[in-house]
Amino acid sequence: MTALNVLGTELQACSFDPLTGFFRDGCCNTDTEDHGTHVVCARVTAEFLAYSRQRGNDLSTPRPEYRFVGLQPGDRWCLCARRWKEALLAGVAPPVQLEATHAKALEIVTLAQLQAHALRTPQAPA
Repeated sequence: MTALNVLGTELQACSFDPLTGFFRDGCCNTDTEDHGTHVVCARVTAEFLAYSRQRGNDLSTPRPEYRFVGLQPGDRWCLCARRWKEALLAGVAPPVQLEATHAKALEIVTLAQLQAHALRTPQAPA
């Protein structure tokens, strides 16, 4: 069965460098074992990384024992939907890639909230 994104189409990859996802498969796939619901594909910002560290989840420090290289601003990462929502309420939500954000995110945040923070693809000159 193909996983769907928040737009109702096939879930796209979020990041292979750094390798993200609950399953470390590059996608924001999930299942019942993913208690954190790591389904929001975000391009992390310095503000979000500082906020996350303050909330007890340091995403910047490498943790090789978990195959985690540590994130830098601009990296894409599958975030916990609840943490993204907390960051939204705190005014530091990072932008999201809608096509790579799993539909399960809609159980926690609205499509309108995600769309308001969607990464914009530059338009080609006409």
